[in-house]
Amino acid sequence: MEQPESWFAADYAGARAKFRAAAERAGAALETRVNPNARQPDGGELTTDVARLGPAPEAAAGVLIVSSGTHGVEGFCGSGCQVGMLETGAFDLLPADCALVLVHAINPYGFAWLRRVTEHNIDLNRNNLDHGAGHPANEKYAEIHAWLTPRDWTGPGRERADAAIAAYIREHGMFAFQEAVSGGQYDFPDGLFFGGRALSWSAQTWRAIVDAHCRGARRVAHLDFHTGLGDHGACEIISVEGAGGAGAGRARRWYGAAVKSPERNDSL
Repeated sequence: MEQPESWFAADYAGARAKFRAAAERAGAALETRVNPNARQPDGGELTTDVARLGPAPEAAAGVLIVSSGTHGVEGFCGSGCQVGMLETGAFDLLPADCALVLVHAINPYGFAWLRRVTEHNIDLNRNNLDHGAGHPANEKYAEIHAWLTPRDWTGPGRERADAAIAAYIREHGMFAFQEAVSGGQYDFPDGLFFGGRALSWSAQTWRAIVDAHCRGARRVAHLDFHTGLGDHGACEIISVEGAGGAGAGRARRWYGAAVKSPERNDSL
């Protein structure tokens, strides 16, 4: 068996090649969706690749769908884990009526260009909503946007921005600052944690993949790999469902005590 180190790649193109090769060796059905809006640094295509093992969509009672690269550069870890699942036969652990669907690099631009966001500076975790119904406001972010995106990244302008941020933290606290920054915003396309004003290509692609592969299933579990939090080498299952909700209870039944929740303040 290959060593786990061999599952991981040094760039997007290498990760894609490893994923597709592992999927072919595992006998998975492969499909490719090309991002028409951007290219790799070397000019190559940017794609989201999907590998499916197990019953066809119309026959699968359950689907485990595992995605990587939602936050672009975090895809290096997720891609390697997906390759490992294919190389070690993880699919064999699933019930016979369940399919495994691996979605590789749902944000290929961020993966290839080492960014968290898409080609339009969109954070996918804040993009997949009904944009026609309006967007949640984040007045706190509006207060600090100019400091986070100064015209000059060195010199007096940067120093003034840093001083303003430090003063804000002294007055309101670090938690309030973090909440203002990372809560998501829809008014500043050049800002941080921008949710977009319409569904991005990646969000549309994700919806199409889920519809094609999960529409007939009675049970669907989605695992999305991220690396933005926690200590080096630490790993946990985080559920974004409310701690007392039905979804959180189901997650605990499926995954046991390993499930953590930001609402309970026990996640990384």
